[in-house]
Amino acid sequence: MAAQARSMQPQATGFDAGIVRDEAHISQARALRERVLARDNESRPGHERFEEHSDHLVVRDAKSGDVVGAYRILSPGDARRAGGYMADRDFDLALLVVLRERMVEIDRPCVDPRYPYASVMTHLWSALARYLIENRYDYVFGAASVTLRDGGHAVASIHRMACARFVSPEDYRVFPRRHLPLDSLSNTRPVTLPPLLKGYLDLGAWVCGEPALVTETGSAEFPILLPLARMRGGDARDFLAKAT
Repeated sequence: MAAQARSMQPQATGFDAGIVRDEAHISQARALRERVLARDNESRPGHERFEEHSDHLVVRDAKSGDVVGAYRILSPGDARRAGGYMADRDFDLALLVVLRERMVEIDRPCVDPRYPYASVMTHLWSALARYLIENRYDYVFGAASVTLRDGGHAVASIHRMACARFVSPEDYRVFPRRHLPLDSLSNTRPVTLPPLLKGYLDLGAWVCGEPALVTETGSAEFPILLPLARMRGGDARDFLAKAT
């Protein structure tokens, strides 16, 4: 596992964030993830095998100590020990091999619905920036889910917009293992970006390929590549400025 990130304790918000190693907080993070994924119908069998190999980045309520936000992070070494990345199921990541020793993977962040989503995510991303800096990683790979409830037209419209404004360089593309029929879907509908995808793009991420069809959850996964050098969040900028 990668070295432990130092905790941050922003007194004004009542949260602290960082990597946890103790079983009590890891169990809390696991329970939170299970509740949130079950609520959103995003539970997928097979991802449990990554649990023992992941670093657990959490946000805690500074007063109660409860875990209210959680990410799993898979470092390059841990990905090798796990037999690959979580995203290998949905994407061909062959072109990213040149980044693998500098790239970590994050799974879907989970936030306790009793707490303000945007605030908890800000602290997760701030702690993620610190983790990258301290462990000398340069890239983050993840995915953001969009529902197919309307038949896929919102996904096609978001993809068209992302290609126009947020697409990665061609050398950093990934390819879905299960394609959506984008050419047969309307791609000009007005859409509101889901909070997670919007947050990644606001933070400076690229969309690095077509979305992958995930039939188990009735959704599409947009592949996201976030270079540390592009991180634009306020706290992330502070960490980058102070890093030496």
